[in-house]
Amino acid sequence: MKEFKYDAEKAKKINEKINAVLEFTEIEGNKEGKYHNTPFMVKDNIQVLETKMTSASKILENYNSTYTATAIQKLLNEGFKIVGKTNLDEFAMGGSNENSAFGPVKNPWDLERIPGGSSGGSAAVVAAGIVPFAIGSDTGGSVRQPASFCGIVGYKPTYGAISRYGLSAFASSLDQIGVLATNVKDAATVVEVMSGKDEKDSTTLDINWDLTSEIEKEPEKIKIAIPKEVFEVEGIDPKVLEKFKENIERLKENGIEIEEVEIPHLKYTVSIYYIIAPSEASSNLSRYDGMRFALREEKESLKDTYMETRDKGFGIEVKRRIFMGAFTLSSAYYDAYFSKAAKIRKLLNDDFEKVFEKYDAVLTPTTTMLPPKIGELKSPLEYYLMDLFTISANMIGAPAISIPSGLIDNLPFGIHLISKPLEDAKMLRIANKFEKIFGRLELPEVQL
Repeated sequence: MKEFKYDAEKAKKINEKINAVLEFTEIEGNKEGKYHNTPFMVKDNIQVLETKMTSASKILENYNSTYTATAIQKLLNEGFKIVGKTNLDEFAMGGSNENSAFGPVKNPWDLERIPGGSSGGSAAVVAAGIVPFAIGSDTGGSVRQPASFCGIVGYKPTYGAISRYGLSAFASSLDQIGVLATNVKDAATVVEVMSGKDEKDSTTLDINWDLTSEIEKEPEKIKIAIPKEVFEVEGIDPKVLEKFKENIERLKENGIEIEEVEIPHLKYTVSIYYIIAPSEASSNLSRYDGMRFALREEKESLKDTYMETRDKGFGIEVKRRIFMGAFTLSSAYYDAYFSKAAKIRKLLNDDFEKVFEKYDAVLTPTTTMLPPKIGELKSPLEYYLMDLFTISANMIGAPAISIPSGLIDNLPFGIHLISKPLEDAKMLRIANKFEKIFGRLELPEVQL
């Protein structure tokens, strides 16, 4: 990782335009660490001692972190330095970063447009050149989708590779910590440092990963699968599809073997995600009741205190997902919705297992559209469909990465790779190869 000089004053001036940082701070890492003084920022749904952890919600507006998340502590142990906490969609629920209680984040490429979400603040600070990388969380694409919209790399590793201890829980079977960076190798380096077994998170894997030593090594032969469903799905921007086809031809010219395959249950991913994720969220967010910590709106009865606290503390998108989750988990509808969604999740996993028997990775566009203008999309369904191609990786616990692959109408466009669980090192070598083919995107200086 190259030496990076952090300019706090410049960062604050840029942030006045993009609203990506909720709290500027400086927490030094180990002075003897390999990466001493290399700055980074942390999404504000992750605990870091001596900082607030608001999850961009009014209900946690004045909540102070009581410890440091395991993944972040590992970075500090290696010498990395925290310089801020980043804005996000409230409780990581959203794909636009318009759902923050502290105002929307603006895309550095076009200040009238969204940066993506929910890790939009982390994506924006990297794209704007404030820090070389930032930490985000990814439940259905929240690292990779904003990476695509902001012209950078977004990497979510295999589920269980990085401890979730200290990450505010949204949907525990899907949540992961990931990284947004300027290039593939830096993203791999950061995940390598954060990964490994943690006694505080029973879902972590006992692994000692080497993701970087052979990242420059040319894969002997790369065989990529493209789901036929990409070309059949409704709602995808024709410009995105056309650019993706151009990318495919360029990869073929560079010796990449590409074939179309069927992934029959891919078309159901958004539907099952919005049954499973809100169901888990409705359980996880029940702790915010005004009794133990954070906001409390005192009323005459316990029930009224609960209701008033949550009504004032939660935003509209969080309320919407709690209602959806409570409905699908209710005794009258559990079998009709949640049980069926769990079965389709298993079938989706089976689809991908068959593909990974013959192919090194599955390639799609990262998202179905270019970054819309702030306030442009009115329907929640329009937002939900942006994550059509990213959700499946969370559903099957697989590693996935978004890599910039050019511009459409002067806006960034990214392609998306999913590989077999635990084959992160192979996927990163392929991503590094693709990065060399397409090059990196540089934000025009006039923007900020």
